[in-house]
Amino acid sequence: MSVKIYNKLIRDKIPQIIEQSGKQANIEEVSGKEYLQLLNAKLGEELQEYLESESIEELADLVEVVYAILDYKNVSLREFELIRKQKVTDRGAFIKRLLLKEVISN
Repeated sequence: MSVKIYNKLIRDKIPQIIEQSGKQANIEEVSGKEYLQLLNAKLGEELQEYLESESIEELADLVEVVYAILDYKNVSLREFELIRKQKVTDRGAFIKRLLLKEVISN
């Protein structure tokens, strides 16, 4: 018998997928601050996976974690989009592809 330890947040259907492959998944439902901490860790994991692969699928995983964090914080997608648009209005987007090289003060 072989046991691999993960201790990480997973998508809802992963236990079923594991069991369909003939393996057994030991899972625990988390909540509260622990859930947010695991979401934050998952955000970093998905970001690293995207940076290594530049895969659109990994980018979708990253967005899914962002959506879960918004849900945890009781922020609707509509509210989040309004916040995003306000930042674009106030500070711009990334359309011009500008690189800040230096700022010189007197």
